[in-house]
Order: sequence, then structure tokens, then C-alpha cells
Amino acid sequence: MASILALFSSVLWGSADYHAGRLSKKFPTIAVLAVTQAIGFITGVVLVLVSRSWDAEPFGSGGYLLPGMCAGIFGYLGLICLYAGLSTGRMGVVSPISSLSALIPLGYALFVKGDQLSTIVSIGVFIAMLGGFLASGPEVSQGLPLKPVLLALSAAVFFGSALVCMAIGSESSALMTMTTMRTTTLLVGITLFLRYRHVGGLGKPELPVLIFIGVADFVANLLLGVATTKGLVSIAMVLGALYPIATSLLAFLFLHERLHKVQYFGIIFAVLGVSIISVF
Repeated sequence: MASILALFSSVLWGSADYHAGRLSKKFPTIAVLAVTQAIGFITGVVLVLVSRSWDAEPFGSGGYLLPGMCAGIFGYLGLICLYAGLSTGRMGVVSPISSLSALIPLGYALFVKGDQLSTIVSIGVFIAMLGGFLASGPEVSQGLPLKPVLLALSAAVFFGSALVCMAIGSESSALMTMTTMRTTTLLVGITLFLRYRHVGGLGKPELPVLIFIGVADFVANLLLGVATTKGLVSIAMVLGALYPIATSLLAFLFLHERLHKVQYFGIIFAVLGVSIISVF
């Protein structure tokens, strides 16, 4: 169950990133982010009211409040870097580098949480991560422009830190952790709106895709948070980090970005790695 939740999370994440990257080519990144985060907040509030999850413990060593707030800040900074990187560089450069964020929660799970992986599962984890990186098409043959690379690396660090906080908060309540994340980012978005007094030209024509991005991103976070409570944190984080595959495949289908040979090998490695993890 944990593996399925984490994989579905990666599909939603990759799809949301693709559409957000496209919007960020036409509209300010901060505007896209602020609106989608507000939509994510509304999604979280609705789910909390429906599920009556507000009685979870917010404070103390096992509380969700502080980890949720930190995850919101780190995640917001990561999204700014990611969307800006996607808007200034090719998705085949930015997405695979940002997927290295999985190394941070993986290290946390192994060295802090004490996750124990068998040799064969460790091999599956390595193959899956390598597959996710290769399948998203690292374009090193054409050189790596500095700005998108730095933005992607920054996104990886912020995302990795956010994922650790999400895992910690989910021990109390995954839903309340994610809703706290979106509450934090909503406050940032409101502050930016009061500062600039506009939403960057976004209007009704963009509303459907904005709703999809906001809802998909929130649900992806929620599913990954739940996955960390249903199985090993390390496995959930690795499988959740396969989101660049969805981003690159959508870019191939709709933007006609050509798939390279290395991407086909990457997809095979990712499938093989996931299979090994699931079986053993």
C-alpha cells in the first residue's frame, strides 16, 4: 500500500510541475505559486472538515504544527526555484536535478530513523533513483546553463528538507501537516498580494489548470505523508521522487520535447527498481 501511494504521489507531482512550468513561461512564477498554494489550502480545509482530523496533537515532540510550518516554508522556496528553473531552462535539465531531493530524506530515514534495508531492496532503491534521474532526460551533451542548474539544485535542497519535515509531522497527522503547510504558504501569498496588489495577470482562462495544480500538489503531498506512516520512510521517499518521469513524458507528448536514448533506459531502470522494491 505504501508503495502504491508513493508512486501515485509522484504521478500527481510530476503532472502539477509540468503545468506549473508551462504557466510560469507566461506569468510570474510567484503569482502562479501563490494562487495554486491558496487552492491547495482550500483543498486541505475541506478534507479536514470532512474527515474531522482537527483533533490531532499539534504540539510537542510528536506534534504536526512546527514540522508543518517548516515544511511549508521549505516547500514554498523549493517551488519558487523549481518553477523559475522550468521557465528559464529545459525541463530535461531542471527536473532530474531537482529529483535529487530524495537523497536528503533517504539519509534521514537511514541514519536518523534507522530504516533497515536488505541488500536486494537497497539495490532496487539505487536502480529506481538512477532510473528516475535518467528517465527525465539529463541533457549534459548540450551543456548545462548555470542559472537553471543552480535553481534546480536549490529546489532539491529545499524539497529534501521539506520532505523530512513532512515525514516528521505525518507521525501525528499527515492531513494536518499538509494543511499546516498550505496555511503557512497562504500567509506568504497574502503578504505578496498586499505588496504587489495583483496576481500577475492570471484570470479565468487559467483557472482550471490552476485548480488542477493546487489540488494535485496538495494530494501528492498528502499521499506521500500517509505512505511514510504505512511503510519505510526511505522507500516512500524514493518512489515519490520519480515525479520527473511524469513531467518529462508530458513535455514529450504536448511540447514535443524529444526523448533521448538515455530516457528509455531510465524508464526501464525505474520500472525494474520499483519491481524489486515491491517484490522484496
